Amino acid sequence: MTTFKFEYIWLDGYTPEPNLRWKTNILHMDDFSWDHTQLPERWFDWSSTGQADWGSSDLVLLPVRCYPDPIRENWRLVMCEVLNSDRTPHHSNARSFINNDDPNEWWFWFEQEYVLERDAKPLWFPHETYPSYPAPQGKYYCGVGYDQMTHIARKVVEEHLDMCLYAWIDVTCINAEVLKWQWEFCVLSKWAKKAWDDLWIARYLMMRLWEGYGLDLNLIPKPVRWDWNGTWMHCNFSNKKMRDEWWEEYFIAICEALWNRVQEHIAVYGSGNEYRLTWHHETQSIDQFSYGVSDRGASIRIPLWTVDHWWKWRLEDRRVAANADPYKVVAVMLETLHDF
Repeated sequence: MTTFKFEYIWLDGYTPEPNLRWKTNILHMDDFSWDHTQLPERWFDWSSTGQADWGSSDLVLLPVRCYPDPIRENWRLVMCEVLNSDRTPHHSNARSFINNDDPNEWWFWFEQEYVLERDAKPLWFPHETYPSYPAPQGKYYCGVGYDQMTHIARKVVEEHLDMCLYAWIDVTCINAEVLKWQWEFCVLSKWAKKAWDDLWIARYLMMRLWEGYGLDLNLIPKPVRWDWNGTWMHCNFSNKKMRDEWWEEYFIAICEALWNRVQEHIAVYGSGNEYRLTWHHETQSIDQFSYGVSDRGASIRIPLWTVDHWWKWRLEDRRVAANADPYKVVAVMLETLHDF
């Protein structure tokens, strides 16, 4: 028998966005093949996570995906759903909203931006350690050199990349972003549910890593007001027909369908998004909708690559804020486009 340590990870019931929670379970097994169905459910008291009251506080953790832990030897990270005692999805379980998980149908590519912070303040912005603002944005995007990056920023960002790759998360790129101390990593997945499982685990790994540096993760859509870019999580998506057929009218029809459900999407695209979607800093206004080829000020950008390849591949929804719950974003996207 081998002793395995499984870190069960789930999302709590806090609103408007949930928080990550964890609890380590020790299991003695002859072998573990990375099949999450080998793992038992766990019962816990949820009265402190915003998911149950004192009178009925027993809920269930259901393992749904397993990852190797890049930090500790012989540990596994286990993404879980929260179920009621009768095994129905708990109302906070947004993952259960996603009905289509066909790997041959919908693909998603997410651009997760974030800001490094300490003591609830973005680094290098007015703080007792940094009493003045940094130089205006412009040179920070994909910049190089101590003034743009600083050693600590690059170090933790690259450590996080290596951790994600070790954990089988398909990170396709990283780069420094427009706001100082703002970075981005991109995650590609061909399964709707896996896409967002991967992104939640990538966020979890980042927060675990930064604990050792005294840093925290800031996903506020507009962490610094005035003439500074906001922080987003652009959602690039395609279905099989978008990837396989040459059909401009089909792409336009998808944009029009998204136009017809603006409020349903904005409702789950992140709290505080109204401070970012202002028609400035590469955004459309939150109360407007537009789409256009290579237009980074549009709600939906039609990439030039798509047009140059005979209207095949993907679209980019630029309205999603960095703090949005990924499960809810995918669920509303698939609901809107279920007839496509």
